[in-house]
Amino acid sequence: MNIQPTLENDKVVLCPLLEQDFEALYEVASDPKIWEQHPNKDRWKRDVFRTFFEGAIKSEGAFKIMEKMSGKILGSTRFYDHSEEENRILIGYTFYATQCWGKGINSAVKTMMLDYVFQFVSTVHFHIGAENIRSQIAIGRLGAAKIGEQEVTYFGETPKLNYVYELNKREWFSNK
Repeated sequence: MNIQPTLENDKVVLCPLLEQDFEALYEVASDPKIWEQHPNKDRWKRDVFRTFFEGAIKSEGAFKIMEKMSGKILGSTRFYDHSEEENRILIGYTFYATQCWGKGINSAVKTMMLDYVFQFVSTVHFHIGAENIRSQIAIGRLGAAKIGEQEVTYFGETPKLNYVYELNKREWFSNK
């Protein structure tokens, strides 16, 4: 399974995140409002975002999210921690420019990612910050259910409490 394909639909294109995307992605990420509910509220700072970005590149599963019509970068997301034994993968580390909020971009991105990855795995997990109510609501709308809590150590950061949400292939395709 390729965890960093190029994916597209009528709204957005997901392209593998590259080192040269740092400045354009940081321009989006430098808005403190994006990070208010995220586990690390300082990611809008250049040095903190640089660490986040380095982790994204090293994951080899990160994407830049671009508006299809304009090519403008809207945010980032990634696939990570693929487990063949458990037949599962995680989706997360997602953020969007505030002008995308409430416009169906997250749903378009996650639908495309889920349709792709469920060709290869039967279960998808999501780590969502315990204080990130906005993302918890959004992932619930896609049919994922909270199954637990876990301390997650993000690349170069201290552990933070996350909720673990799960969605399985059967539920996803029966609810579409």
